[in-house]
This record gives sequence, structure tokens and C-alpha cells, in this order.
Amino acid sequence: MLALRSLLFYVGYVSVTVVWATLSVAVAWAMPLRRRYDFIIGCWTRIALWWLRVTCGISVAVQGLERIPPQPCIFLVKHQSTWETLWMQTLASPQATLIKRELLYIPFWGWAFSLVRPIAIDRSNPRAALRQFIEQGRDRLRRGMYITLFPEGTRLPPGAVGKFYRGGAALAAATAAPVVVVAHNAGLRWPRGFTKKPGTITVEISKPFSMDGANSNEINSLCESWLNAAMARLEHQE
Repeated sequence: MLALRSLLFYVGYVSVTVVWATLSVAVAWAMPLRRRYDFIIGCWTRIALWWLRVTCGISVAVQGLERIPPQPCIFLVKHQSTWETLWMQTLASPQATLIKRELLYIPFWGWAFSLVRPIAIDRSNPRAALRQFIEQGRDRLRRGMYITLFPEGTRLPPGAVGKFYRGGAALAAATAAPVVVVAHNAGLRWPRGFTKKPGTITVEISKPFSMDGANSNEINSLCESWLNAAMARLEHQE
């Protein structure tokens, strides 16, 4: 039954993605950035998450929504599944997400995503990628966009702790933008593989860390410590 419900989710998810991406490419380019983001990303992700709840019984409980500052900040997010890449887009608008440049080459979806000004970098050269990220991140913050990235760089199974890369901390040090860390246990409900498990994903949002005058190593250490402590709490909710 779980496999059947997961199949039903994917059929609807892929269908909506294709249709919405095609529509977005056709009409959203003429919209101002904020409205374009809400149309392309906001509508698509909300439909996908609603369909996930209907088909697979996966809902979300959030602690700390009131801590998100009204001005643009940098979100550092735990990466365990596809779920958080969708849900994070509903948290604030507009956002610029750090992605691999190759994702923009995906027909229709990548073309639509490029319209909302993500930060697309070439990961084959880490030093150049960091420079690109800081340069583009500074530009997106000036445009009033929140920055979203996954500091461990790749999806990890529940309980795993990855290397905490300093890109987000370097951008915070360069711009004095506040940093908000987002922990969650989505890997318990949307594990690697096909089948989804019904239940509630719990999200915990940190207070904004003000980084004026701090260096990137200090910022990274503070955010990593908070995330690891929050994950230890959340992953014991199975």
C-alpha cells in the first residue's frame, strides 16, 4: 500500500511539474521578480506538498516561524531528501537557492527555474565556485532575495553528519546578512528510495544569528553546532 501511494504521488508530482514548468516558461518571464517567484515556485511547491499530504499522509509541524527576519537572510538547511528543497521555497519570498549549474539545463523545469534567479555555480572548480557564490549572493541580497543553501552539500541519511562547507558563512561574513539555520527530520518520512512513510515532519528554525564582525570560521562553527544539536533532538522523534 505504501508503494502504491508513493507511485500515485509521483504520477501527480511529475505531471504537475511538467505542466507548470511549461506554463511558467510561456508566461512568467513578463512578471516582476516577486510575482514571478510566487507564480513559478510558490504555486508549484504548494501543489506538490499538498499532493504529498493527500497521497502519502506526510504533513509538517514547524517550530520557530516567528524567528524569520523580515529582511533577507541566509538560510542554512539540513539536506536529507527532496522534501526540504520543496518546502523551503514556501518559507519566504523571493529566494535564490544555490544549485548546480547543470540543473538549469533540464528541459522546461530548468528553464522555468532560471527565471527566478537561482545561484547556479560550476562545482568542478571549488575556489571559483565560492567566488561566484559570494558575488551572486551579494547581488541577490541587494535585490531583496533570501539565500538558501545546504551547507553539507549533499543528501545524507538520518543520523549522518557531513562536512559543513563554509560558503554560507563566507557570504554572511562578506555581507553582514543574518543567518538562520533550519533543522528537520524529513529523512524519516522521505528516505532515499521510492517509498514514502506517512507521518509528520518536524522542522526547527533557529533565531537569526547576527554576524556583523565575525569571520567565516566563527560563523560556520556556531551554525554547525546549533544544527547538530537540533538534529539530535528531531531524529529521536521516530
